[in-house]
Amino acid sequence: MAAIMPNFGLRQLPWLNKFRSTLPPQPPQSLYLHRSSSAMTLPVAVSSTSSNEHSEEPKLNTGTLSTITEEPDMNKNKKAKAKPFFPKRGETLELVCESLAFKGKGLCKVEDTGYIVMCDRALPGERFVGRVTRKKNNYAEATKLKTLSPHTDMVEAPCEYALHCGGCRTQNLLYEAQVKAKEEQVRDLVVHVGKFSYKDPEFDNMMKPIVPCDMQFHYRNKMEFSFGPKRWLPKEQLLERSEDANVYALGLHAPGFFDKVLNVDKCFLQSEPANKVLAAVQDCWKNPELELSPYDCHSHDGFMKHLMIRSGRDIETRLPQLMVNFVTSSYKPNLLKPLIDKLSIFPEVVSIVNNVNTSVGNTSVGEQEYTLYGKATITEILRGLSFEISANSFFQTNAHQAEILYKLVEDCAGLKGDGSEIVLDLFCGTGTIGLTLAKKVKHVYGYEVVPEAVSDARRNAKLNGLNNATFIQGDLNKVSESFGNDFPKPDIVISDPNRPGMHNNLIKFLLKLKAPRIVYVSCNPATCARDLDYLCHGSVEQKLHGCYRLKSIQPVDMFPHTPHIECVCLLELC
Repeated sequence: MAAIMPNFGLRQLPWLNKFRSTLPPQPPQSLYLHRSSSAMTLPVAVSSTSSNEHSEEPKLNTGTLSTITEEPDMNKNKKAKAKPFFPKRGETLELVCESLAFKGKGLCKVEDTGYIVMCDRALPGERFVGRVTRKKNNYAEATKLKTLSPHTDMVEAPCEYALHCGGCRTQNLLYEAQVKAKEEQVRDLVVHVGKFSYKDPEFDNMMKPIVPCDMQFHYRNKMEFSFGPKRWLPKEQLLERSEDANVYALGLHAPGFFDKVLNVDKCFLQSEPANKVLAAVQDCWKNPELELSPYDCHSHDGFMKHLMIRSGRDIETRLPQLMVNFVTSSYKPNLLKPLIDKLSIFPEVVSIVNNVNTSVGNTSVGEQEYTLYGKATITEILRGLSFEISANSFFQTNAHQAEILYKLVEDCAGLKGDGSEIVLDLFCGTGTIGLTLAKKVKHVYGYEVVPEAVSDARRNAKLNGLNNATFIQGDLNKVSESFGNDFPKPDIVISDPNRPGMHNNLIKFLLKLKAPRIVYVSCNPATCARDLDYLCHGSVEQKLHGCYRLKSIQPVDMFPHTPHIECVCLLELC
């Protein structure tokens, strides 16, 4: 059974509820819509709430817009004819961005009406002209054309690709404003999706202020770049740099496109040694004598698919280590030899591997992996433990902030310190969270669906001399009645699911298990809020009987300049 996705449309999102209160009331007189493309005034008549509340795109109670046809003087006594109006695709509107919504898009309103428009790269306080690109039943999406007045916390983005690359879409927003917006998003989701009340006297104590990241650039220890036969250029560069349009590219995908690659020579998210490797590859791979053709995702021709660079640290010296992973469509090590010779001179490069992926898909995980230089793994140190990282293993992308995140998890776990407790680590990945607790508990039982991750977890336990950790391969989206027979009842459950959150069957199991404490680590505050609602309040529709009390929810900024938010939540049995 597929994982249950959050069953809330726009009617349930916090920014929708937040702005309903600002929409025009049922008017005795007309309200007016300002449009930059026309001087006409457009009255608004507010309609009743849609009866289609449970559809994927329920209608928003923003009002039915209608136009008044201006009549000549001789017809002044005749009634004006009104016809429905909604912004059309291609129409330009003057907009004001009110806040950042989930996934980092700007939540904007058409001036004087409250009609909601979502716009990528619009930032709070900014007035701009946007063109409608998509029209939904209850809102529109737009592309920003021209800024009329800048946002309130504007800064200059240090990266030349910031305006066009999808990686750091809020780089030109003051960092303090970024974390404030993320904290507000979590708070709103907890209230409107999680159904926790602002009026609860414990709410302010429960909602913790966001933990910022003091390392705002060069924090990622893994970056994946794509090869392309034709580099993508922004519209404003097409005329002045048209000769570049047919040149090979190595970089990041243009936002929203799987087949368009923005050429990147340096990335502010990865480490400086990793940028040296990227520059070295860029310096030579396009040489026609090397015959390193980029893969074409349309024709399925070409050799080079991806370049992945992973960063770690030597266990003894603490010096940087790099792994370079070339993902290719076939195994031809002789073609890669010039690149290997060029990269192996860097002292930080201790591993060069080749993942061979013969499928037509865009994944960087190969069916076969070959070590071309050095070792098959690199190492990283986290909370005093050593971890081996292979090319395709999962590891916290921001190791620096993961130290803080895991300390928060341990604090929430409230360990007694006498080594008597059982920990159940769900979605354990390579075992990083469970292993950091293992020395203080009786036993850790970890579950993970990816067999390679389970193998990494077992190897990491052995590497650190931890014999009280058992890692089991299993799909937590398919929990059966017998699940739980392989381990004693835990004192603490740690759950760190991926973006879809926890499956309904797993939530039922946890409510039946009734462990004293659950520490929920989330990378998606929307599905996190939904699951907290089920665990605490239950659901008649889902046949769930909540039995937990939310004690705290702590947002953590793991990825500055991106819309991603991590949360650590503590639940205690009622």
